[in-house]
Amino acid sequence: MKKTTLWLNIILILAVAGIYVLHFTDIGGEGVISDTSGTEEEVDGEIIDRGYAIAYVNIDTIISEYQFFVDKRENLNEKMGESEAELQLKSRSFEREVRDFQEQVNKGLITRTKAQMLQQELAQKEQELYATRDNIAQQLSEEEQVMLRQGLDRIMKFLEEYNKEHNYRYVLSKTFGSQVLYADKSLNITRDVLNGLNEKYQQENKKK
Repeated sequence: MKKTTLWLNIILILAVAGIYVLHFTDIGGEGVISDTSGTEEEVDGEIIDRGYAIAYVNIDTIISEYQFFVDKRENLNEKMGESEAELQLKSRSFEREVRDFQEQVNKGLITRTKAQMLQQELAQKEQELYATRDNIAQQLSEEEQVMLRQGLDRIMKFLEEYNKEHNYRYVLSKTFGSQVLYADKSLNITRDVLNGLNEKYQQENKKK
């Protein structure tokens, strides 16, 4: 069973969602550009210009470095490995039964009636094996979607708190192939947001 393309799905969904295109302030305001004098801030060696009411977050970076996603990905990959091992074990067992059946038929060791009965049993087991495979795939897919929604919800809630200090009107998501084809690097708040997300996640884990 092939591993599901979790992170590609996350990137595509978040790219379409645009991180909800967060809109925090009065829509009736004119424009999104404000006075930029003396508004630059350095975060981990990168310059952020806080003088604009719009910013963006690089989703690829969030997915790869946000510890919440890292931990969830490890857990899900572990479940995938366990499920694959279980399915392979059942598949090998079924293959042995098929070989044994064919050998008995070829050697004439069982009657035609017995052969028909065993053939029906093997057909039923084959269907059960397919059903098990489909159930595993469905379960993992559901867990992926829940994880995606959990991660997106955490990012959204964090940005609401983050914006109380920085007063952005829009925070966009940016990834390869998204609607945001170009953005000035000074509007990139990814590292600042990522640091805040990881710090909050670490604090939450300490409380457990």
